[in-house]
Amino acid sequence: MNSSRDVLVGGAVAIVGDSIAEVGSTSELRAAYPDADVFDATGCVVTPGLIDAHAHQTGSALGRCCNTDLQTSGQQIFEWAVPFHGGHTADDDELSAALCAVEALSNGITTVIEAGTVAHPERVAAAMQRVGIRGSIGTWGWDAEGVPYSAPADEALDRQRAVLDAFPAGGLVEGWVTLVGHDLCSDELMAGAADLARSRGASMTMHLSPTSSDAESYLARTGRRPVVHLAELGVLGEHLLLGHGVWLDDDELDAVLASRTAIAYCPWVYLRMGQGVLANGRHFELHERGGRIALGCDGTGNGPMDILSAAALASGIARDRNVDPLRFGALQALELATIAGAEAVGMADRIGSLEAGKQADVVVHRTDNPYWRPLGDVAMHLIWGTDGRTVSDVFVAGRRVLADGQPTALDSAELAAQANAAQADLFARAGLKPAPQWPRIDAR
Repeated sequence: MNSSRDVLVGGAVAIVGDSIAEVGSTSELRAAYPDADVFDATGCVVTPGLIDAHAHQTGSALGRCCNTDLQTSGQQIFEWAVPFHGGHTADDDELSAALCAVEALSNGITTVIEAGTVAHPERVAAAMQRVGIRGSIGTWGWDAEGVPYSAPADEALDRQRAVLDAFPAGGLVEGWVTLVGHDLCSDELMAGAADLARSRGASMTMHLSPTSSDAESYLARTGRRPVVHLAELGVLGEHLLLGHGVWLDDDELDAVLASRTAIAYCPWVYLRMGQGVLANGRHFELHERGGRIALGCDGTGNGPMDILSAAALASGIARDRNVDPLRFGALQALELATIAGAEAVGMADRIGSLEAGKQADVVVHRTDNPYWRPLGDVAMHLIWGTDGRTVSDVFVAGRRVLADGQPTALDSAELAAQANAAQADLFARAGLKPAPQWPRIDAR
């Protein structure tokens, strides 16, 4: 995924410390680094680490696929996700983040951008650092009434400052200014958050317009659609990554492009929730016009943390929506998962490609399985021939964090047992019950 998109046959990556020193032929690099430890990936496909630009690391992992399947977006958020978050303890936050990090790495994702629904950011960051995944951390930022962790604008901004202080930009886990977004933040909080991000040289993210409801709310309150209103407030800019942006009109699309605001596109959740992406999503148009787009998986209740799967879906939606099989191919989809996604999340100087000077985030796919036989075009194969299931080994900042499909920092079976034990207590605290669709009969 370098500038010329070279595919090296018999290639190698030399890692010194946490960075890539050289990429080239195996024989030349072996000669240049005769004393190096060698990880033999003969017969494998090696790629840069993938980027998940919108991930809820808490609030779904411990209740995965336990809620009612047929729900509106409002029900999903306010009758399930919000009370479930409200029941989380600090231990739950850390455990949930560990589960997400392991799943992400297992599918070749080496960077996750937290969507900001975290009550205990230091515990989530601790899990990320322990497992060894790269990403951002944020905390709840909203000043709506009657919701967990809401606070007046000044207090919400103080929380954001504390996260930026604790996790400086450029670290393995860095602090971002994060707002819940939608129509759940005052203009004062929105503008203050953007000012804070700019003054600290930090990135910012928030949710906006996955459905038509945000546009309806903003029009009723301000007389303007959401993105146009944010432009008037001075919120838009290269520092901002908007989660979703499905329901945008022409003026909003123009404002996103003019301001260089980025969009995190999570196609699986829109189909899962029936949010209208096929009829209304304009992410492909935004991409064709030079917009900044990355891919996301959202919460684990809406599908697996598998960016290659999301990339294939994004390509398919673009072609089908435009009834045009000749546009937005596998290479463009893979770019959103790697080098273009890195630019959209403000990390293009560090991640997204296998090039000297970049961080050593490297993914190894085994090819001794039916998904890679026989081996065709690599980009085609990664998008249309397989997905994250063939990932075997992952390195983040030069550290091997996944070995033969298993995390190196903890025991997967022990993690699963902890999750099973924590789930019942969490449901009880949240006042929720799992909602199986079919009767469950103990037949032991």
